[in-house]
Amino acid sequence: MTNRSRAAHTRSGVPRPRPRPPRKRPRRRGLPLRYLLPVLFLFAVLAMLMLRGYVHSEIMADHRVRPEAPTDRVPERITDGGPVIDTRAGQAKSLRIPGHQLVLTFDDGPDPEWTPKVLDVLKKHHAHGTFFVTGTMASRYPGLVRRMVEEGHEVGLHTFNHPDLSYQSKTRIDWELSQNQLALAGAAGVRTSLFRPPYSSFADAMDDKSWPVTRYVGERGYLTVVNDYDSEDWKRPGVGTIIRNATPKDGKGAVVLMHDSGGDRAQTLAALDRYLPRLQAQGYRFSNLTEALDAPSALAPVAGPELWKGRAWVWLVAASDRLTSVLVVGLAVTGSLVIGRFVLMLVLSFAHSRKVRRRGFRWGPEVTEPVTVLVPAYNEAKCIVATVTSLTKSDHPVEVVVIDDGSGDDTAGIVERLGLPEVRVVRQRNAGKPAALNNGIAHARHEIVVMMDGDTVFEPATVRELVQPFADPRVGAVAGNAKVGNRDSMIGAWQHIEYVMGFNLDRRMYDVLRCMPTIPGAVGAFRMSALRRVGGMSEDTLAEDTDITMAIHRDGWRVVYAERARAWTEAPETVRQLWSQRYRWSYGTMQAIWKHRGALLDRGASGRFGRVGLPLVSLFMVLAPLLAPLIDVFLVYGLVFGPTARTLGAWFGVLALQVVCAAYAFRLDRERMTHLVSLPLQQILYRQLMYVVLLQSWITALTGGRLRWQKLRRTGILDATGTPRPAPGKPGRTGADDVRAQERRPVG
Repeated sequence: MTNRSRAAHTRSGVPRPRPRPPRKRPRRRGLPLRYLLPVLFLFAVLAMLMLRGYVHSEIMADHRVRPEAPTDRVPERITDGGPVIDTRAGQAKSLRIPGHQLVLTFDDGPDPEWTPKVLDVLKKHHAHGTFFVTGTMASRYPGLVRRMVEEGHEVGLHTFNHPDLSYQSKTRIDWELSQNQLALAGAAGVRTSLFRPPYSSFADAMDDKSWPVTRYVGERGYLTVVNDYDSEDWKRPGVGTIIRNATPKDGKGAVVLMHDSGGDRAQTLAALDRYLPRLQAQGYRFSNLTEALDAPSALAPVAGPELWKGRAWVWLVAASDRLTSVLVVGLAVTGSLVIGRFVLMLVLSFAHSRKVRRRGFRWGPEVTEPVTVLVPAYNEAKCIVATVTSLTKSDHPVEVVVIDDGSGDDTAGIVERLGLPEVRVVRQRNAGKPAALNNGIAHARHEIVVMMDGDTVFEPATVRELVQPFADPRVGAVAGNAKVGNRDSMIGAWQHIEYVMGFNLDRRMYDVLRCMPTIPGAVGAFRMSALRRVGGMSEDTLAEDTDITMAIHRDGWRVVYAERARAWTEAPETVRQLWSQRYRWSYGTMQAIWKHRGALLDRGASGRFGRVGLPLVSLFMVLAPLLAPLIDVFLVYGLVFGPTARTLGAWFGVLALQVVCAAYAFRLDRERMTHLVSLPLQQILYRQLMYVVLLQSWITALTGGRLRWQKLRRTGILDATGTPRPAPGKPGRTGADDVRAQERRPVG
C-alpha cells in the first residue's frame, strides 16, 4: 500500500466519532433541532409547491359562465346607462365616457409575452389604457404591473383567480378582492378603486345574479367597469374585424374591451398599431378611465404593513416559481438516476447470476483451512447465545473470538458459561466497534477473518460459502448476503424488501463493476494480509464497514459478493430505532466518501475506484435517495393541480419498474413474492423516512455536527437457526424457513 493511500485511510477531513457515551444519562425532553430541521424543510417545500399551484390558477379557479338570469331587480338607469357603475354612496348611478374620449381596457394580464408588446404599442402612439389584472398573473409578473403604473396607465382588479362572482359568497368575493389588492401592492406599491367582474360584458347584460355583486363591491369602495364595445379579439377574428368592433360611431366616447393575455394576441397587437393612429386622426384621445371622467386617480400609494405584506407575497410567489423550476430539474435527474440504476441492476445482476451459477463455476481450489470469526459485542445478552450457537454448527472449521466491548449486561459471562471449546472471549474497556474488531484481529489465528454482528445468526453453510472466493488470490474481501429475520411486522417487511432488492441487487451490480462500496458488518470476510496492508479497521468514520471496503479497493484488491453466504439479522422494529440506524449509516457513508475523495486523482486501482466507485456510490446512495421523494411530492402535486392522468401514469410506471426489479431480486434470493404486496406503501412512506434521515445527515455534515455511536435495542427474537421465535400461542414461519423451503427451486 502506498504511503498516500495509507494516509488517506487513517486521516479524514470529516468529524471523528466520539467514544460511546455513558450508558446512563439524563433523558432529553423534546426533539433536538437537528431532528426537526429536515421535517420543517420538507413542509416548507410542500408549502411552496402548494403556493405555486394556487397562484397558477390550478385550484379554486372557475372558468365557467353560468346560464343567464332574470333582470327584474336591476334598475333601468343601470341597464340603460353607461359602462361605469358607481354604488359607493349607497346610491346606484352609471357614468358615460365623454365624446371623443376612448378608454382602452385590457383584461386577464399581465402576460409575460404579450403585455410588454401591448405597452410598447401604447407608448409608441402616446396612448394610455386601463389594465384589469388578475391576482395570479400580477403575483407572477410584478415587473409588468410596475411598468404599467410607471408609464401612466391605470390598473384595476379582475379578481385573483378569475371566478364567476355571481355564484360566490361574500366571503369569497372579499377574499378575491383582498388578494388581488395584495398582489397589486406588492407589485407596484399601489391600491386601486377600479373593478371589472370576470365574464362581464355590457351594462344592459346586468342581471339579478351579477347586480348584487356590483352593489356589494360598491359598498367596499369600488367602481365597477364594464364596456361599450367588445373588440372580440379573444376570438381572433382578424385584424380588420377587431378594429371595426372597437370603433365607436359619431364621435361618441366609449370603454373598449381588449385582452393582453389568455392566448395568442398577435392580432390584437396588429389591430392596435392601426387602430390608435386612425382614431387619433379622427380627434379621439386615449385616456385612463379616471382621466376621461375628470375624476381623481383610481390609484393610491400604499405604505407600512400593507406594502410589506404585498412585497412579501410577491417574493414568496417568485420563490415558489424558482423552487418549482429547481424541483422539476431535480425530478428529471431523479427519474434518470432511478431508471438508470434499475436498468443497471437488472442487466448486471443477470450477468452476475449467470456467472456464479453456471455449471462448474469455481473460484479456484476449494478453501478448507480454518477461519477466525470475530464477534464484537456490546450489551448483546439477549442475542449472543443464538449467535455463538449458530457458529458452532458451521460445516466449516472455525475459531470464534467474541470481543466484549465493555458490556454492562454480562455478555462475556454468558458466553464463557456456555463452555464451548472453539469459542474464546476477549474483554476490553468500552472503545467502540472498530477498536473491538482490531482487538479481535490481533487475537486471530488464521489468515481469513470473518466478521459479524453480535445480533446475527449464521446458517451452517454461511462460513464455507463466504470464504470460497478467497481461492482467487486477487480477492481481499467478500460480502455476504445479509437478510432480515424479523420480517413479520410492516416495518420489518419494508426492510426485508430493501435488503433483498436494494442491498443485494446493488452488490451484484457493484461486483460486476468491481467497485463494491460496503462489506456488511453483519456478514463479511477479509484476508488478513489485506487488513494489515490498509492498517486495520479505522475509527475515522461511523461506517467502518464502508471505510474498510473502500480502503481495500484502493489497495488493489478485489471485493466480491457471495450470494449463498446468508446471515440472519434482527432489523430495527420501531421507527425510532430505524431512524437511529440509518442516520448513522448515511452519515458514515458521507464521511467515507469524503475521506476517500483523493482516489479521484489517484492512479492505478485507487484511481479506478475513485473514478468509477465513488461517483456511483455518491449518485446511487446519497444523491438519488435524497431526490427520490420528489417522485411522491409531484404525485401529490399532480393529483391536486393536474394533469392527474399523466401524473398517475408516470408514478405507476416508476412503480412497475421497481416491482420488476424487486420480483427479480426475490427470485434470485429464493424469497416468497407475497412480501412484495407492501411495496407500494413502502415507496410512499418508507422512502420519505429515508429521505428525512438523509437530509438530517446532510444538515449534520454541513453544520459540522458530530454524531455519536448509537446502540440499537435488541429483543433476541432470532433463534440459532435464524428463525424468529413465535409469540406465545402462535406458530412462527418466516425468514430462514422461507428460503429453506425453496432451496430446491431452480433459479435463473
